[in-house]
Amino acid sequence: MKKLVLLVSLLVFTISHSQILEPVKWKTSVEKLSDTEYKLIAKASIESGWHLYSQNVPEDGPIPTTFTFDDSSGAFKIIGNTSEEEGHTVNDPVFEMEITFFEKSVAFEQKIEITGDVTSIKGIVEFMVCDDTRCLPPTEVDLVFNLNKKEELKTNAPVSPNIDNNNVNQALYGMNPEDITLAESEVVQKKSLWTIFGLGFLGGLLALLTPCVFPMIPLTVSFFTKKGDQSKGTGVSKALLYGFFILLVYLILSIPFHLLDSVNPDILNEISTNIWLNIIFFVIFLFFAFSFFGYYELTLPSNWTNKTTQGENAGGLIGIFFMALTLAIVSFSCTGPILGSLLAGSLSSDGGAWQLTAGMAGFGVSLGLPFALFAMFPNMMNALPKSGGWLNTTKVILGFLELALAFKFLSNADLVAHWGLLKIEPFLIIWIIVFGGLALYLFGKIKFPHDSPIKKLSFFRISFAILVSAFTIYLASGFRVNKETNTFTSLTLLSGLAPPVGYSWFYPSSTTNNLKTFKDLKEGIAYAKEVNKPIMIDFTGYACVNCRKMEEHVWPLEKIDSYLRNDYVLISLYVDDKKELPENEKVEVSRVNGGNRLLKNYGHKWANFQTQFFKSNSQPYYVLLNSEGNKMLTKPVGYTPDEEEYAQFLESGLKTFKKQSLK
Repeated sequence: MKKLVLLVSLLVFTISHSQILEPVKWKTSVEKLSDTEYKLIAKASIESGWHLYSQNVPEDGPIPTTFTFDDSSGAFKIIGNTSEEEGHTVNDPVFEMEITFFEKSVAFEQKIEITGDVTSIKGIVEFMVCDDTRCLPPTEVDLVFNLNKKEELKTNAPVSPNIDNNNVNQALYGMNPEDITLAESEVVQKKSLWTIFGLGFLGGLLALLTPCVFPMIPLTVSFFTKKGDQSKGTGVSKALLYGFFILLVYLILSIPFHLLDSVNPDILNEISTNIWLNIIFFVIFLFFAFSFFGYYELTLPSNWTNKTTQGENAGGLIGIFFMALTLAIVSFSCTGPILGSLLAGSLSSDGGAWQLTAGMAGFGVSLGLPFALFAMFPNMMNALPKSGGWLNTTKVILGFLELALAFKFLSNADLVAHWGLLKIEPFLIIWIIVFGGLALYLFGKIKFPHDSPIKKLSFFRISFAILVSAFTIYLASGFRVNKETNTFTSLTLLSGLAPPVGYSWFYPSSTTNNLKTFKDLKEGIAYAKEVNKPIMIDFTGYACVNCRKMEEHVWPLEKIDSYLRNDYVLISLYVDDKKELPENEKVEVSRVNGGNRLLKNYGHKWANFQTQFFKSNSQPYYVLLNSEGNKMLTKPVGYTPDEEEYAQFLESGLKTFKKQSLK
């Protein structure tokens, strides 16, 4: 039975992951300009979401589109350069250069002059395409321009007799695809929506403890339970309905993000890494922080409140709904910053809109629940503390937290744009100042506009001040130098919040956190056998944008770095490596999608390995194998910017490896 389950799992895996992508199709046509001059036109049709790079890309950038024409016969000559349409030009933050690319379609034109007897002209186009999460290795496509016909459709996979790859695979890789099996692996779980719900619930509880919301609890409950023209049971049912409508209001706020997700499933992650959006978040959070400090009030337009108040007079269900909507609007000055934190956190995590909905649900439940509970059990209100200065203290504490988070978003923008402004040293100094300031505030050394006079510090306030002081000292410990990596010491509590420790002015790390990396498959497997560690094959590319994002922003995170440094043997195979293969490895192989190709360089060799063995041709692509290289420890993954999900992927493979080692 176990074997049957394993076989079914392997079948499902093969079907779901066998994607040899071909997002670009080429069509050729010829335009006659005169008796001797022709215009050769190559038109690329590009699938939605993908982009093709221009012919003119600066050095060290992505692979440019390149055309070559076989003029060895001397029957024609090339006139000028191949022209292209305008395209989109952007300042790419990863490659740090201006790059032009094309979407949907683009036409390339080349003028020629006929000097002999020729009826068709052959050419080759080499190109590279990427979408928001992956890139494909450089691809070569044969083009034929028939001078006697107006147009010819050219497919990407020429039909030719298949070659038996078994002997070739053994010589190049020391194995064949059927030698690799999928081990019984741990199930990789995505971040639980219940976890996000819990965080939202906690945010709602914080909102309850602010001066915008807390005083409204007894007032609203009294309105429902003491109305003269209704029974107590009716009042309770209306209060329950009021609590439900509060939840509904916050759920409705998440609907637009589901519409964004349906347009492009990756849009939420894309905007979370957008430089200008992170700067906007930085400014907004600064604005929120000083509002919480009491320097000004955040309010929505007064006519919004007036209209919802008018709606309350409708009575019945509609009136109660408008009461809930009024609460959401008038309490915005306190709930807005907390909701902003929830929104920003959901946009930067895997799951997108559904995680936002879960967070909003938790927020709405915790905000609406007290109104329902106290309406059902009015005597419980006697246990509530009286409104007073502690409400403003809570608000100021939230202001310090908003101020710290603001610099997290500025750090995101700085990392992506490579400005080098907010490296680990200034980031830690700023957070030390923020939390040191919070500690001084709690000890009564700093005051804000709406603070009440402090006659005596409470036990709770002193305890919290000591806790914040300890955290400030913990932040200062981040300046200790780790002699093994020659970088500052990573702080576990700041994982995912602070810049990588290698992003430093005084102790920079020029490599990917100084990881030991093999660039040859056989060498890597031999080393893995020697040290008895599992393997992570990293199918990557020098010109792969999202490969760089993973290596620069995910791999250096403390949790991820620990797995890659201590638990795995890392083998990075570059599918766009132009270094020529030795003559004995320049062999012809059969393509997975039909036709044959000659392997000329190492990029060809590793791209062929990925497509033949793992039925995928996109990068980045991560495969976990046992130390023998013949068992997949879990399902491979591609671009995975979420730290928790990527860590679970690595942990799953490690658990499977240890389980297999015990057998």
